[in-house]
Amino acid sequence: MKDKFEHKSKNWDMSSRRVQNAKGIADVILNNIDMKPTYKILDVGAGTGLLGYFISAKVKEITALDSSASMLAELQSKVSQFDCPVSIVKSSLAEYECQECFDGIISSMTMHHIKDISALFHKLYGMLQEKGFIAIADLGSEDGTFHDNNDGVYHFGFDFENLKEMAKAAGFKEISTEKAHSIEKPHGNFDVFVLMAKK
Repeated sequence: MKDKFEHKSKNWDMSSRRVQNAKGIADVILNNIDMKPTYKILDVGAGTGLLGYFISAKVKEITALDSSASMLAELQSKVSQFDCPVSIVKSSLAEYECQECFDGIISSMTMHHIKDISALFHKLYGMLQEKGFIAIADLGSEDGTFHDNNDGVYHFGFDFENLKEMAKAAGFKEISTEKAHSIEKPHGNFDVFVLMAKK
């Protein structure tokens, strides 16, 4: 499968906008979820590890999952800067079979690249320990202008009330959402929200 991020990966972390967005998402997660130093976390669509980096001081280990070899190569080059061990796995979520369940699953700006969101929630539910959590961040509904190129984009953001219903249908409880950041672009501002829930 073609690596859609190959031409972007080298300079991905140079964007202060991306760093600020990841920090905003991490702040929402850490303010709402009681992270424990025993937690094993899965980062879905980890990319270069921006979100995981901000979480790493609070948990035991992170498994970084992504289908882009070039993005994961960038993550590998800076993994020593994380405050916990990081296992890197090149795979799509659909093809990934975890050997053990996780205490929590985090994700940033990945969901709009996944076609079947209902199936996503069901898969995440099955990958969690009892009372484990998900914290998934993505765009609110937008008009399709967030990306310069919508190749590989299945959703122009999300109605988070609909997402809460999908999460509930998959079995999740204590479902909430919170705005994490607003990404400013020349043609408009795009809000990013975090959906949090427990098994």
